[in-house]
Amino acid sequence: MSKSLKVVTIGGGSSYTPEIVEGFIKRHKSIPIKELWLVDIEEGYEKLMIVGNLAKRMVKKAGINMDIHLTINRKEALKDADFVTTQLRVGLLDARIKDERIPLSHGMLGQETNGFGGFMKALRTIPVILDIAKEMEQLCPNAWLINFSNPSGMVTEAVQRFSRIKCIGLCNVPINMTKSVAELLGHEQFLLHFIGMNHYVWAKHLYYDGKDILQEMLPKILEQESERAVVKNIRPISWNKDFIISTGMMPCPYHRYYYMHDDILQEELEDFSRGKTRAETVKSVEAKLFELYKDMNLDKKPKELEERGGAYYSDTACDLIKAIYTDSREIMVVNVRNNNTIASLPDDAVIETSAVITRAGAIPLSISSLPDVAQSELLQLKTFERLTIEAAITGDYNTALRALTHNPLVKHGKITQIVFDELLEAHKDYLDKWNKLD
Repeated sequence: MSKSLKVVTIGGGSSYTPEIVEGFIKRHKSIPIKELWLVDIEEGYEKLMIVGNLAKRMVKKAGINMDIHLTINRKEALKDADFVTTQLRVGLLDARIKDERIPLSHGMLGQETNGFGGFMKALRTIPVILDIAKEMEQLCPNAWLINFSNPSGMVTEAVQRFSRIKCIGLCNVPINMTKSVAELLGHEQFLLHFIGMNHYVWAKHLYYDGKDILQEMLPKILEQESERAVVKNIRPISWNKDFIISTGMMPCPYHRYYYMHDDILQEELEDFSRGKTRAETVKSVEAKLFELYKDMNLDKKPKELEERGGAYYSDTACDLIKAIYTDSREIMVVNVRNNNTIASLPDDAVIETSAVITRAGAIPLSISSLPDVAQSELLQLKTFERLTIEAAITGDYNTALRALTHNPLVKHGKITQIVFDELLEAHKDYLDKWNKLD
């Protein structure tokens, strides 16, 4: 436990980086990181320098012994690493803008991790992450890969199934849901037991004072959610409360895309008609953040970072690294191998659930069976995910179309192929395996 650690953050030029640096500073006594390598690509070099110099000022202010290294040489950074975190976005925010605008132009939801947008992001991201995993097998084979690059569930499953690297995925949605319940209860002495998939997860139990009080609290939780957004990128459109209560589970905010599809689509189309998408809002927020980061007097994470939409991802990654390193056996919500936790899904599928974190990895908690209708929903989405992973690895056009036909947020028929072809053309610089349009 006295070993000094080497941690590598790939996508180190991200606007989220000050949060992970702050997290490592706060936990330095528990996780003695001697080297923190921030890695990016040539196109992200300027941002890497800006955020990297802020990281150095933060460490200097904290007065801890942690060296910050900035590089675009990934292999140099990975050598002998203990933990690797991935927070990359292939194609940067301009790619996300295309993922949103092109489907919206055809009357479909444009969203970063769901529907066509999430599909295209997976096609771009999975090959890159698998390349990183392959390099890790050679340069740091015992390291843990902590992934919070979206779509986190698919990326984590691809690594677990097609590499030898130990990998756990994270999402900030359960964290935000837990914080909302904490506000209602007035403290944090409770346990929300989550089960499902990334961006399609439910809280199935709320254990408090020796009993499960979820059914009692569900109407209050839904009322709270109708008043403010749990996550920044999804508006708090009121749920059909009777319908949700009938499920007996607390849905995550992303369930709105499925349960309230037409309502959200209408709002997004109205924004789109005014020339606005969520991706462009985020790009504006990020530009302002980097202006703040340039200030040589700034030596802490600015509060404005919370407006970015992915708050708590990085801080939770720090908690996960600490839990693995110290073998703390604490319970966290992670993307992990199913291992019959959800009987209707393959054992090697990745699910999102509450798990005990040990030095050997995440061990999912046993949980009561999901209702048949919920299992049916998960099976459809997992089929989509597994076909998407196959398409990302093989570059097979028909496998991609098969995947899209299993996604309930995608229009089916000739329009599917039309939109897919447009997106392939738009992202051709980042899709080396796809040659259909050449």
